[in-house]
Amino acid sequence: MKASIKDYLMLHFIVLIWGVTAILGLLISLASIELVFYRTLIASSGVALIFLFKKERLLLPFDQMIKVVLVGFVIGLHWILFFWSARVSTASVCLAGMATTSLWTAFVEPIFNRTKIKWYEVALGLMVISGLLVIFSFESGYWFGLSMALASALLAAVFSVLNSRLAHKHSPYQITFYEMAGACLFSLLFMPIYSNFISTEGLKLAWEGYDWFWLFILGGVCTVYAFSVSVELMKRVSVFTINLTINLEPVYGIVLAVLIFGESEKMTPQFYLGTAIILVSVLTYPVLNYWNKRRKPVRSLG
Repeated sequence: MKASIKDYLMLHFIVLIWGVTAILGLLISLASIELVFYRTLIASSGVALIFLFKKERLLLPFDQMIKVVLVGFVIGLHWILFFWSARVSTASVCLAGMATTSLWTAFVEPIFNRTKIKWYEVALGLMVISGLLVIFSFESGYWFGLSMALASALLAAVFSVLNSRLAHKHSPYQITFYEMAGACLFSLLFMPIYSNFISTEGLKLAWEGYDWFWLFILGGVCTVYAFSVSVELMKRVSVFTINLTINLEPVYGIVLAVLIFGESEKMTPQFYLGTAIILVSVLTYPVLNYWNKRRKPVRSLG
């Protein structure tokens, strides 16, 4: 079945939703670890309800369940760093760091799959580094937040590669449930360390104001709904098109952050120059990768 214009518009809408996550992290009064705990609790509960409604099998073999839950631990740490980055810097700085995820993947995937790193991946990686140097040179006050965003992007690359393996064994919904449960468990286990050695104010699990509303948007819409629709779109839209469109997430997020938060999100021209360099390299990567795969080896006629 061919993709329609409606499918492509829906894909951009989903990417726009994902671009809102850093903004929601700033709207919610909870710190990053408490926020991740509630987000993953809501998301895992939502997926469980989907299985209950569809009357499908949720359980996995114990050894496989452990593997997926451990990937959820990686996701939990990724999200904690992601929201923490936005808190100590800005949503724009956080998203600029997260824009490196696909290029981190270009280096992480060969390590896991024991394949060679391609020349253009090295070149684009150096291009990303130059963009980061531009940002660091003129936005030194945000180095801590940007560093956490880069670490979060690296973790995102790791669990993406691990998920690509799991996807061949289990349904996407089973993977999502156990990963969200694993991320929830990780944040719960991390709380004592956070409250005793990191936070000066201790844990804050009580919601304030409209926290409940933003949390259900984050867990329900940005996680369960967006994931479900993206899986459905994969039946009609090519993986290349989906990955290329997802790379626009930082662009949507940064634009929305400036529109919503105004002056507090406005950065120096050098920040946007560095971010533009990163985004150009990110958008160039899937094109070069697609072109490289389409090339056919020339056979000798002799």
